Amino acid sequence: MTKASIKNFIKYWLPVIIYAILIFSVSSLPGEAIPSLFLYQGIVFHAIEYAILALLINRALKAWYPGLVYIRRIFWVFFVACIYAITDELHQAFVPNRFCSGWDLAFDSAGVFIGNIFYGR
Repeated sequence: MTKASIKNFIKYWLPVIIYAILIFSVSSLPGEAIPSLFLYQGIVFHAIEYAILALLINRALKAWYPGLVYIRRIFWVFFVACIYAITDELHQAFVPNRFCSGWDLAFDSAGVFIGNIFYGR
């Protein structure tokens, strides 16, 4: 790798990796360690965390592959983020007082969709 490509990796892909680790860390918290702040917080937090992940992946893909057609980039963002959401939900099945939820996966996917809309072209 050249110095420029390492610099670009750090600038564009490292934030994606760090954020994915943050999601994994929060998902590792036992259920009783998560405070209840407001009604429907699970829906809101799932959508927001995956919208942010979609924004970061979009940013990285656009910089790394500038010739990538918009619709293909959106597809790849959705695919990568949703695969990560599936692994995150499976991971939660092994965390005390947490569980794997299809609803959470749906909210994660909705967040990815929202993040794609906000990122734009």
